[in-house]
Amino acid sequence: MRIVLTGGAGFIGSNVADALVKQGHQLLVIDDLSSGVASQVPATARLEQADIRSEAAAKAVTAFRPEVLMHHAAQMDVRKSVENPRFDADVNLGGLLNLLEAARGHGLGKVIFASSGGAMYGEPEIYPAPETHRVAPLSPYGVAKASSELYLESYRQMYGLPYVALRYGNVYGPRQRKDGEAGVVAIFGSRLLEGKACTIYGDGKQTRDYVYVGDVVEANLKALATSATGGFNVGTAIETDVNALYAMVAKAAKVDAKPVHAPARTGEQARSVLAIAKAKAVLGWEPKMPLAQGIERTVQWIRTGEMPKA
Repeated sequence: MRIVLTGGAGFIGSNVADALVKQGHQLLVIDDLSSGVASQVPATARLEQADIRSEAAAKAVTAFRPEVLMHHAAQMDVRKSVENPRFDADVNLGGLLNLLEAARGHGLGKVIFASSGGAMYGEPEIYPAPETHRVAPLSPYGVAKASSELYLESYRQMYGLPYVALRYGNVYGPRQRKDGEAGVVAIFGSRLLEGKACTIYGDGKQTRDYVYVGDVVEANLKALATSATGGFNVGTAIETDVNALYAMVAKAAKVDAKPVHAPARTGEQARSVLAIAKAKAVLGWEPKMPLAQGIERTVQWIRTGEMPKA
């Protein structure tokens, strides 16, 4: 297939790119390299360095005539979305629409969108939260993800364009940036290996659903193969609090050091965990990587820079 993959030089996107190339797909990666790394793009893929909002990106998409658009590029810093909601909407909504309009009518047959379960559902009323959970985002970033899915649904109804929105939990694994707002495993692992103290905000009892990037890649491949349309949670249905996560990272790093606690961040969710029954039943997907093993692989990558073998 001819696939446009945005954000394909970044953490999740580059892992997806590797898998797509391995399957033999023809791949155009669009990435502005603001956080991505060009060397992470497979050699057989074409890299177009461009902002997803730009005319250059639109022209590249139209000329490539993709059968599938896999959209991972985003403004993903929740705090930045609060500080500058207009910029967040410009990138996350304006960028999506720029690409959809460039591809529509030029061979596009499907969209696979990197969405967010935790950000869309807000503070859950049901644990684990299913796809039918009310949409109640606590940040402009979450609003943009939910709005993007509404745009995709409108394009499905107007133009018959199917889509799969993969609502990720907290993704971690090799290539995750240690300076990212959401990369707590990479942050903890890097700091511990550098002999620096790690900070936990609040009491550390806040929970998240941590899903390994290799499992997320597999969810993208399942989405590529399915005829289904709509939103699907991609998580583990298992809650892990920050204190327990830190202990696992410290064990993998072979470091005996206590974390530093700081005041809780305003607006941070207390709990987040995703139900995955729909993805199992419809996509035939379920996570395989145990958290402790995934953390060991991630810490090993931080230590050596070498990607773990599948």
